[in-house]
Amino acid sequence: MRTELRQIPVRDVVDGFVYNEFEGKGLYGLAGALTIQPEYQRNYIYGDGHRDVAVIDSMLKGYPLGLIYFTDVSAGFSDGRDHLEVLDGQQRITSIGRFVTGKFAVVIDGREQTFSSLAPEQQARIMDTALLIYVCTGTEAEIKEWFQTINIAGVPLKPQELRNAIYSGPFVTAAKREFSNSADARHQKWGHYIKGDPKRQEVLEVALKWVAPTKAMTIDGYMAAHRHDTEIDELTRYFTTVIEWIGAVFPMTPHKSMQQVEWAQLYEKYHGTAYQGSVMAERADTLLHDSDLHEKKGVWEFLLGGEQDPSLLDVRFFDSKIKEAAYKRQTDAATAAGTSNCPLCAAGSNVNATKLYALREMEADHVTAWSKGGLSTLENCEMLCVTHNRAKGNR
Repeated sequence: MRTELRQIPVRDVVDGFVYNEFEGKGLYGLAGALTIQPEYQRNYIYGDGHRDVAVIDSMLKGYPLGLIYFTDVSAGFSDGRDHLEVLDGQQRITSIGRFVTGKFAVVIDGREQTFSSLAPEQQARIMDTALLIYVCTGTEAEIKEWFQTINIAGVPLKPQELRNAIYSGPFVTAAKREFSNSADARHQKWGHYIKGDPKRQEVLEVALKWVAPTKAMTIDGYMAAHRHDTEIDELTRYFTTVIEWIGAVFPMTPHKSMQQVEWAQLYEKYHGTAYQGSVMAERADTLLHDSDLHEKKGVWEFLLGGEQDPSLLDVRFFDSKIKEAAYKRQTDAATAAGTSNCPLCAAGSNVNATKLYALREMEADHVTAWSKGGLSTLENCEMLCVTHNRAKGNR
C-alpha cells in the first residue's frame, strides 16, 4: 500500500459538506470528491456534546488533531476526477463539518457559540487549520487490513464494525440501512428484547447472530456468502419473525431481563409449541416479582419449557440463619420427644428413628415446594437428613 502525506486546510475538506441528520452520518466533502463515511465505516458516534465539542476546542487552542487517512479510489471511476474515501478520521471530520454548518455549539468564556457567532479570527483559525492527511493507494485487501488496525480516540471498533469493513458491499449497505438507523422508530420495539447500540452496529450483529446458525454458518460465513447480494430479505424476515413471536407468546409490558435472553435459540426450540399468551404473561409477571428468584432472565425459558427446569431460575433457598434456627427448633423438639430430628427418620421404624443428626448432616427443604408457591422462610423450612432430602421429590 502506497501513502502520500498531504496538508489540506479545513476549509477545503468541508467544502460541500453534507450531513444526513436522519441517518446520522456525514456524506461528502472536498467539493464532492471526498466520501466521508463509506459503508465499511462505523456510524458517527461523536455527536454526544462531549467528543464533538472536544474536537472544536482542540482546534481553537491550536492543538493537533492527529493523522487522518484517506484512500484514493479514483481508479474505480472514469471521469478523470479525484475520488477519495475517509479511512480513518471520519469522526473528527464529521464533527468539524457539523460545527461549521451550525449543527451544534461550543461554550467559550461561559457562552454558547455556534460557528457563525465566533469572532472572525476564531472562524479563520478553524478554517485555516491544516489537517495532516495520508492518502493511501492499494488493493481492497490491503486497505481493509489497515482499517482493522485503527483505534480512534480510545474508541475501539466493535466486532460488527470490523465485519462491515471486511465484507463491505451491497449486502452491508442494505443491512446498515435496515438495522443501523437509530432514528427508526422500530428500534424502540426491538430494544425491549435485544440490547445494543444501532450506531455501533450491535443491532445488526444480533440479527446476523440469529439467522446465521439456521444456515449452519457463523456471522462471518453468512456475510461472506451474501456479500454481493442486493437484497436482505432472509435476514429481515427471520429477525422480524422472532421479534413477533416473542410478543405473541408474552403479550405484556416488556421486562429488562428480556434483553439478556438468546431469543433465536428459544425460537428454534419452542416455536412449534402452542402457548396461551395471557397465561404465559400472568405467570411471567408472578415469577418476575418473586423475591426468591435471583436470575430473572431464566424465567422466559423456564415458562417456554413448561416450568420443568427450576435450575434456570437460580432460586434463593434458605440462608444459614434460617437453617440454624430450623435445626435448633427441630432438635429441641426431638430431644424432648426422644425421636430423630429428621422428621422422615422419626416416622420410620429402623435404627435412625431416634438418631440426632448434626447440622452438617442435614439439608434444608421447603415444606410446601417452591414451585407450588412455598416461600423460603423459617415457617416453611424443614431440616431433613441428606439421604431423605435427596430422595424426596417435588411434592
